[in-house]
Amino acid sequence: MEKEDIIGKIEDLKKEKDAIILAHNYQRSEIQDIADFVGDSLELSRKAQSVSCRTVVFCGVRFMAETAKILSPEKMVLLPRKEAGCPMADMITQDTLKKLKEKHPGAQVLSYVNTNAEVKAESDVCCTSSNAVEVARNMTTQKIIFVPDRNLASFVSKFMKKKIIPYKGYCYVHERIRAENIIKAKKLHPDAKVVVHPECLPEVIELADRVASTGGMVKFARESTAKKFIIGTEEGLIHRLKKENPGKEFFAAGSALMCLDMKLITLEDVYLSLREEKYQIVLEDSIRKKAKKALDRMLEYTG
Repeated sequence: MEKEDIIGKIEDLKKEKDAIILAHNYQRSEIQDIADFVGDSLELSRKAQSVSCRTVVFCGVRFMAETAKILSPEKMVLLPRKEAGCPMADMITQDTLKKLKEKHPGAQVLSYVNTNAEVKAESDVCCTSSNAVEVARNMTTQKIIFVPDRNLASFVSKFMKKKIIPYKGYCYVHERIRAENIIKAKKLHPDAKVVVHPECLPEVIELADRVASTGGMVKFARESTAKKFIIGTEEGLIHRLKKENPGKEFFAAGSALMCLDMKLITLEDVYLSLREEKYQIVLEDSIRKKAKKALDRMLEYTG
């Protein structure tokens, strides 16, 4: 099937199924281009919650689609590729988290939104990469178990006196970005601003002009007077940055900055997902309700 034909069929099915398509910033460019909304994971889930539709096609990875289902249980949430997961999210399980809580009595659990539903359900509160510091500050205990990302935990710990107990998880894409990559890129583009994700290694963060979530990177690129940017995150974001800022230049902070799971979904997958209503996200009600409490508490802590 030709690209134009499949896009046309997707548009027809969207009307028939009363659907919207959400695409994460790291998705393939052709997926971003057909999406109704492009953004970071929580931003997209809240968008799904705010619009009137029966079906949500979430072009991302499983934990993101789960979050959309947690916030919009009445909607059918579809993940076009059932095997699209997040290696970092899978590094922490509900059982492992229970053991951590036993090891650190009195500590509260701050769970990065990049976790599976069962882990969110076992947590006191969730956070995103953009609000992690604010959420941690507003938590009531002086000891915080932070799961799963050790680098975001390290970043948060720099801003407070509370004891942050990090888990050993990490994002393999962001840990591929090394300090030498930043130094090399700055030599090639000395007038460029360095913007990196807080999932990066601490020594990379030290070299950045700005540390930001993907949504924060989009905002910074739009509002900055700079014309060149070195981007320290998954390469998919650069497509959106170029599209929205045609007068500016964007360079990847290193090579092979690709999340394989994020690149699984194709146009044909979206078409088949809509046509056959697959793969539906189904969560146990008890898990969903507990996970929603952790997400709701995050919103309470951040206003």
